[in-house]
Amino acid sequence: MADVTILRTAGNDFRVQFRRILDRSQEVSHKAEEIAANILADVRARGDEALVEWTSRLDGRQARTASDLEVSQDALARAFDDLAPAERDALQMAAERIRAYHEQQILRPYEYEDALGVRLGQRITPLERVGLYVPGGKAAYPSSVLMNAVPARVAGVGELIMMAPSPGLPSPLVLAAAHLARVDRLFLAGGAQAIGALAYGTATVPRVDKIVGPGNAYVAAAKRQVYGTVAIDMIAGPSEISIVCDGKTNPDWIAYDLFAQAEHDEGAQALLFTPDAAFIEAVAASIRRLLPAMERRAIIAPALANHGALIHVRSLDEAMELVNEVAPEHLELSFEGASAWVDKVRHAGAIFVGRHTAEALGDYCAGPNHVLPTSGTARFSSPLGVYDFQKRTSVIECSAQAAHVLGQPASVLARGEGLTAHALSAECRI
Repeated sequence: MADVTILRTAGNDFRVQFRRILDRSQEVSHKAEEIAANILADVRARGDEALVEWTSRLDGRQARTASDLEVSQDALARAFDDLAPAERDALQMAAERIRAYHEQQILRPYEYEDALGVRLGQRITPLERVGLYVPGGKAAYPSSVLMNAVPARVAGVGELIMMAPSPGLPSPLVLAAAHLARVDRLFLAGGAQAIGALAYGTATVPRVDKIVGPGNAYVAAAKRQVYGTVAIDMIAGPSEISIVCDGKTNPDWIAYDLFAQAEHDEGAQALLFTPDAAFIEAVAASIRRLLPAMERRAIIAPALANHGALIHVRSLDEAMELVNEVAPEHLELSFEGASAWVDKVRHAGAIFVGRHTAEALGDYCAGPNHVLPTSGTARFSSPLGVYDFQKRTSVIECSAQAAHVLGQPASVLARGEGLTAHALSAECRI
């Protein structure tokens, strides 16, 4: 049975308790950083040999060579063909909706000529090769395959290399999703060793330009350390949801919505904000009644106890202010007329509007990406999208007359900065 904290904004100690729940600093484990650094150095030095050894030791997958870790395209196709019709239809519907949504995000090139006759523009080019990390461990995530691979394909990425830890037989859904999303190569390896192989390349695993996808503390530490050698999407923390409700939604629905985030891992955060005190008691009763039947109750219960709260606010306006302070990964607005309140949200990874819009729909098949900023980083970060797989390049073309006109202020500014060669480079064209 989950012991969920109940808070009241009118209480004297609300701020202290609220700050405790919001503490998502997730102190970087020096041990995880050190272990990741050692593994990365080993993979960089010994390549395939180190990848195989660490995968055997940490993932439990036995292989003689790095090639033994690779899943063939035929195996991916068979996994897709062998799916039950309902599973195949669900994957295809999700992929189509994800693709349709992300096609709206494609960056477009532009070009124009200004009054001086200077031609200016921007080219858009896709990344050549991207590494997709799809976590294993406590669950299989075919949805993560689609959410990472489909936008990359829409962007025009040339090659997708996927890493997925799996000590036993991989989930057929994960393999099928990789086939559907046209992943080029899939290796059954995880942890820091997989990140190192993608970042540095080995004789078998090609080096990528960017690594995307969440993972455990060792994956996060490894991504942090290889940034600069390759690009990364973000450092993902535990899942989060904030729900604002007027007290008129079925309390069982809200309980399940809280469970849906809490079941990811014990560090997940699940918050409810409501001006209805009686509704808090109703939701708490639903949690107590429904939790014993949940398959992942051993994960849900500590998540709710340590990082969950049912918060009684004085108004929906106060709830929205607190939500903006949280800057949650997922935000549900579960009340009538919620669409009129969307503009009040300044910080959130994704907003789910209305009583019927469960966050779980966004995880799988609504269309928008479920790779979202966590730990309050929605204040300055965005969901994964096509733009993460495209590069912008500026284009400048000057005529002789334009170079004459622009060269004069450029010379003045360059000399003002003490950069004489810059000045001369501009002046010689005047």
